[in-house]
Order: sequence, then structure tokens, then C-alpha cells
Amino acid sequence: MTISATRDTQDRRPGDGGTVRVDGVDFDAVTERQVVEHVVGRIREGRGGMLLTPNVDILRQLRRPDLQSIVEQADLVVADGMPIVWASRLMGTPLPERVTGASLAQSLPAALAEEGRSVYLLGGEEGVAEAAAAALEQSHDHLRVVGWHCPPFGFERDEAQMRAMVDDLERTKPDLVLVGLGFPKQEHLIGRLRRTLPDAWFIGCGGALTFLAGRVSRAPEHLQRSGFEWVHRLAMEPRRMARRYLVDDLPYAAGLFARAARRTPVDGRAA
Repeated sequence: MTISATRDTQDRRPGDGGTVRVDGVDFDAVTERQVVEHVVGRIREGRGGMLLTPNVDILRQLRRPDLQSIVEQADLVVADGMPIVWASRLMGTPLPERVTGASLAQSLPAALAEEGRSVYLLGGEEGVAEAAAAALEQSHDHLRVVGWHCPPFGFERDEAQMRAMVDDLERTKPDLVLVGLGFPKQEHLIGRLRRTLPDAWFIGCGGALTFLAGRVSRAPEHLQRSGFEWVHRLAMEPRRMARRYLVDDLPYAAGLFARAARRTPVDGRAA
């Protein structure tokens, strides 16, 4: 089963690479640099948006019909996982590169710092967003970190908590909001917050705030490029990541490659 989401991408995609459909999800065929340029350009124009960064685990979950709307609401969808890039190559319609939420959580604030723009950090365990905010401020002199918040468990069902969060965002009016609450909670929250801040860009960046805060280290670059960053994450957080990687994602990835191989173009037609 695959979802049949088709996003309205007119006047939204950076570059001219179009989209590549992998397992029912349309990915924008873009590089990280193109994403950064596109988002910064839209912020200059006062046009907000939402970035969705599916890795293998998120792509697996997006097969659920009740999550289809998340793809439809995204303005850009980029491949966070190397297996997605490999699958696109098997299909004969290669995505140019992997574009991760963890990398964008650094490259986008860096680009916005050059224009004196602002960012707000939302999510993570207690103290994570604050530490990540301090790290960004230390790294980028002209970046305005206008706020951070680590919401307590169950905040989305507490109207007082939600109201306080919305009020703080309305007061600070950030250009970029990094939301690290895990999929799909972060995307559902973004859907609500976009109505409050239509001119801001939102990224659901999962564990990126933990990386920024220095609580967990990212894999060495050669592991990131080779597609084995998950091995490093498993070694760093075995209790948290074992079921996700070994029980849920590995079998799904095997099926993903099989489906992609069946769609490999042969003489201009799908195999």
C-alpha cells in the first residue's frame, strides 16, 4: 500500500528538478544549498512554509492513510535518509543528494544570521532547547534567537500550555521555527502553529536539537555519506533506537528496495 498524495508544487519548488515519487511520496529533487536559498528567499518575501524531512522511519509511517495530510501540507519534502536516495536511483529517477533535518538545523540558521533574521527552538527534553539556543547564538553572531521552549509531556492536550506557546510565538515573531518533537507530533503541531505565524518557516527536525545542544553526537561524515549513520545512532542510544531500526525499519527498507527495483525503467517503461 502506498499513499497517493500529490502536492501543489507550483511556484514552490526551488530549482527545476521537479519531484521524484518514492513509495507514494513526492520528494523535491533539490540539494541542501537549493533548499536554504529557497527558504531564505521566501522569508525575504514574507512567505512562510513547512519543510518535511522524511527518513526511512518517517516514510514507513507515511504509508498510513491518516498521515497523508502531512505530505499535502508540506511546501518542500526532502529525503533525509540515504535509502530513499538509493531507491530513487534504482527507479532511474535519482534524487541529487540526501538533505537531512539535522543539517538544515545548522545551515538555515547560518544563512539567516547573515541577514540578522530570527529563529525559535521548540522541543526536546528539559534543557535541550535552551542549550541548543545558546550553541546557535555562540556560533552565529548576528542570528537572533528570540525564544525557546521545551513543552512538557501531554502539552498538546492542555489548552493553557498551547495558548502560552502560541502567545510567545506571536510576541517573538520568528522567521524560522525548529520543532524537535518527533514525527508525527511535530508536524501536527506545525499545522496548528502555521495559522499563527503564516510568514514563518517551520521544520520538523526530530533529534536535531539534541545534536545542536551537544547531548548526542552525530555520526562521522563518512558514515553519514555512506548511509550508515543509523549504526552510530544505534550504538549511542541502543535502548531507544533498537526496535525502530532493527524491527521496524530494516524490513521496510528491504521492501522499499524491492518495490523500487520493480519500477526501474526498461526501454522507457517500468519493469
